[in-house]
Amino acid sequence: MSGDGYRYGPYHDGPDPLAPPVDLREAVDEIGRDVMEGASPRSAMDELLRRGTPATPGLDELTRRVWQRRSEIQRRHRLDGTLQEVQRLLDEALAAERQSLATDPSDDARFEEMRLDALPPGTAGAVSELADHEWRSETGRDNYERIRELLGQELLGSRFEGMKEALQQATSEDADRIGAMLADLNDLLAAHARGDADVDERFDEFMRRHGELFPENPRNVDELIDALAARSAAAQRALNSMTPEQRQELAQLSQQAFGDPRIAEQLSRLDEQLRAARPGEDWSSSGRFRGEDPLGLAEGARAMTDLSELDALAEQLAQSYPGARMEDIDLESLERQLGDDAGVDARRLAELERELSRQGVFERTPDGSLRLSPKALRRLGETALSDVVRALRAGRGERDTTAAGAAGDVTGQTRPWAFGDTQPWAVSRTVQNAVLRTASTGRGAVRLDVSDVEVAETEHRSRAAVALCVDTSWSMVAEDRWLPMKRTALALHQLISTRFRTDALQIITFGRYARQVELSELVALDGTWEQGTNAHHALLLAGRHLRRHPSAQPVVLMVTDGEPTAHLEPDGEALFDYPPSPTTLVKTLSEVDRLAKTGAALSVFRLGDDPRLEAFVDLLARRAGGRVLAPDLDGLGAAVVGDYLRGRRG
Repeated sequence: MSGDGYRYGPYHDGPDPLAPPVDLREAVDEIGRDVMEGASPRSAMDELLRRGTPATPGLDELTRRVWQRRSEIQRRHRLDGTLQEVQRLLDEALAAERQSLATDPSDDARFEEMRLDALPPGTAGAVSELADHEWRSETGRDNYERIRELLGQELLGSRFEGMKEALQQATSEDADRIGAMLADLNDLLAAHARGDADVDERFDEFMRRHGELFPENPRNVDELIDALAARSAAAQRALNSMTPEQRQELAQLSQQAFGDPRIAEQLSRLDEQLRAARPGEDWSSSGRFRGEDPLGLAEGARAMTDLSELDALAEQLAQSYPGARMEDIDLESLERQLGDDAGVDARRLAELERELSRQGVFERTPDGSLRLSPKALRRLGETALSDVVRALRAGRGERDTTAAGAAGDVTGQTRPWAFGDTQPWAVSRTVQNAVLRTASTGRGAVRLDVSDVEVAETEHRSRAAVALCVDTSWSMVAEDRWLPMKRTALALHQLISTRFRTDALQIITFGRYARQVELSELVALDGTWEQGTNAHHALLLAGRHLRRHPSAQPVVLMVTDGEPTAHLEPDGEALFDYPPSPTTLVKTLSEVDRLAKTGAALSVFRLGDDPRLEAFVDLLARRAGGRVLAPDLDGLGAAVVGDYLRGRRG
């Protein structure tokens, strides 16, 4: 609060307390889809963080922006800014000096002109040669002093953060002070390298004398070395990125920094000590700069620091190293390089990762691996069932209802309506009653009376035993039928567990062998190369399930894309043969006949247009009194759920 009002600004002290809670529904759907396609829960979550959500860009997008920023730095800039500026100042100084000499008719002036004409061709050589020149022009004198100041500022700015700006108006006293600071610093680092006992006291004294020159505010010698070594290594990488000729020019020019060669000597000694103290820093790499905007030594070192920081961010965002976590991302660096929005996006992704763990989307199995929790499976089931319901409505024009299934099967009998009846009207009997009543009274117009109404009697079967047999042979994976099959099982399981809770559902997978699986097992099931489609074994297990529920309406649903190519032998071994052997066909059909005797409604959902498969499933349907449906993959879930509702009514 300020004065009589309030000041508002961004909230930086932890998570925003007014931000909406993280919505995990879409995240769980994305993770579930990847898991059903064969990914592990951990890799599915990693993939979600890489892709992001509709509201938040993912790590891949942040990484793309990091590399774009890195490329922009190298495409926009070049590193010869100091050399260009020195050359410009020198050219102006020489032009002004020659103009001043041209107005002087003396022999001394001609001699000075000859000396200027004999200057070395290189910039560094010319600047060195003019060190003892007595300038006649004010412009020449000022420019030459500016060259010396510029070289000092750039050399120091390339090693010390903010030093160039601090020395914009440097005086000879400032240069002396800098020289003293460098001497003290080198002595401190030498004492640290020797392991002297009074290093801490010497550090405190150094910071007392020169602390304002170090905005990093190091707390001890090691922190001071860390900051200086990172900057010195960046300066060296900038030099490595120049041509050999440019490096040689700068080495010679550095002797003229502030007109005191001791500055360059102290900096050289400092670089050597820092390299020895921190050999792990990157002292040898370089970058390719190909832009038009020239950078001086200080700006070049800062650009190399930016590139190094961007490289570190790219590694953090990749999350590809062991034990990687979203908390590893340096948010301050990310915001510095990409802006505040990037930091917000990274925080949202980290919060999403935390919430997925905190809200129990995953659970650990006895063997230590992760799997989707029942809570996550319910969410996936809700989504799958919603998609199925939309497909059913689109196909049939149905509206939403709160009734849990059908009211019952019509028996063919009717009875007079009584208060509270919810059965459908028997329209023909109701109209007939109204006509007969009107005729008996002699009135002309037929009017419906409540006493005329009759309702159709229904018989409600409260339970169904449902066996969902799903083909898990390799062709289901190869033909992109794996995910629709799993989503179909999810939708059916969700419907039964929420709307028809007394029904008994068993999910049976069949490849070379068949087995009963829980929903979580099916969701996490990987597609494997395995020869055989053992419908015989699947139907055998389905029959056992139905016989365990003799009072329930039997319903068998089979999803397959291949004719049976395997059967179970009495010893439990599965025999594969292609084309299907007569034994396989006979054993499969015998199980179909056994199911038919139980009154089971057998429906086969054929995926694919293979003529042999089509002929065989038609034969199955005829033998069992069932039917064959051939939905496309998008309509598989609606077909299975719709047929289940039909089948449980008998």
